[in-house]
Amino acid sequence: MLKTYFYLITLLYSITLTVVCLVDLNGVIKVEISFGDKIFHSLAYVVLTVLWYYTFYYNFKFDKKRALIYAVIVSIIFGIIIEVLQGTVTTYRSTDIIDVFANSLGAIFAAVVIGLKNKYILK
Repeated sequence: MLKTYFYLITLLYSITLTVVCLVDLNGVIKVEISFGDKIFHSLAYVVLTVLWYYTFYYNFKFDKKRALIYAVIVSIIFGIIIEVLQGTVTTYRSTDIIDVFANSLGAIFAAVVIGLKNKYILK
């Protein structure tokens, strides 16, 4: 049953991530962990990549390899677009190349885990 809702869940998560990344969060969220912001970026993009993978696989009927490749590409491009928008459409955020790397690292980490799961656990 969850399979039928992946597309909706993925779209809602993508919209929520966009809003969170473009609104002014100064004073709302304080991260006291060193590199906490970058860890959040990576984890957010792990989730984004996993959701897009299952959306492509279940809803668009891509094979597992193609779904994984598309999920990673969509997630990385999404992250780049968000960073560019932060620098161009907001006055309280800026484009940060390290955030792009953190986002991409999260997407690649998700791809590695999904790829290993597909190769060794489920044949």
